[in-house]
Amino acid sequence: MLARHYIGESWKHGLLIIGALIVLIPFYMMVSMSLKSQQEIQSISGGLVGAQEIQTFPVCTKHGYTEEVCTMRPYKYNFWFAFKKAPIPRYLMNGLIVTVSIFLIQVLIALPCSYALAKLRFKGREFVFSMVLFCLLIPVHAIALPLYVMLAKAGLVDTYAALIIPWTISVFGIFLMRQFFMTVPDELIDAARMDGMGEYSIVWKVMLPVAIPALLAFAIFSVVAHWNDYFWPRIVITGNRDLFTPPLGIREFRGGIDSDEFGPMMASIVTVTIPLIVAFIVAQKRFVEGITMTGMK
Repeated sequence: MLARHYIGESWKHGLLIIGALIVLIPFYMMVSMSLKSQQEIQSISGGLVGAQEIQTFPVCTKHGYTEEVCTMRPYKYNFWFAFKKAPIPRYLMNGLIVTVSIFLIQVLIALPCSYALAKLRFKGREFVFSMVLFCLLIPVHAIALPLYVMLAKAGLVDTYAALIIPWTISVFGIFLMRQFFMTVPDELIDAARMDGMGEYSIVWKVMLPVAIPALLAFAIFSVVAHWNDYFWPRIVITGNRDLFTPPLGIREFRGGIDSDEFGPMMASIVTVTIPLIVAFIVAQKRFVEGITMTGMK
């Protein structure tokens, strides 16, 4: 029995290791290609960081830079050229403005809605909740055209509003927070009412502090989804390059240099990915806690 137990555990750990490798190998290749020269990338050689020999890069001189400026180590060239060819800080700022704005407005809407669905008794509550579940099944691509027509008629195409407004109501956020609020004891809310607090005061002064773990979990989902979103910004940002989000910026960068310059392209992708990784590492404990608690009863 003990041997069978160890064999079973070994299979589980083996599958987890294989799954982790499948996820991590693309990140390994991305980081490695951002550090190596074009020759090493094409020949699939050089290990993780490559030889890092000082050399002159022809593509750099082709774009008008002197040979002296274009002579450096591959890792330095990749990141230097990436920032020279595309306004990456601007793209990062746009991504920050869009994702933070969307998340804050989603929280303002999701908290009262989820509180009402979890703790208030009113006619049609179950029907409203079923509509929330139904909306979770609707893919964004199905409503993209009506949304675009609406924004175009309002004159909001090529603005921050076009990137933010369609996603200010998150049915996933309402569902997630509702599941968390179901775990909050009714006695806590009854005590707040006995102290004379109204329902909105209860939402923001009682439920909000309690819901911080769930909010952080939702923040990870929301920020990652909208930071990485390429489909919607590609539709509503048509002519204003200054409003490009990070995914659009990478596409613009890719189209602006020679088709085989993978090093600078990977350097730009690493730069765009780092904020998400840092945010997840910082919020990892609360993220796991929030996901666990939303499933408790």
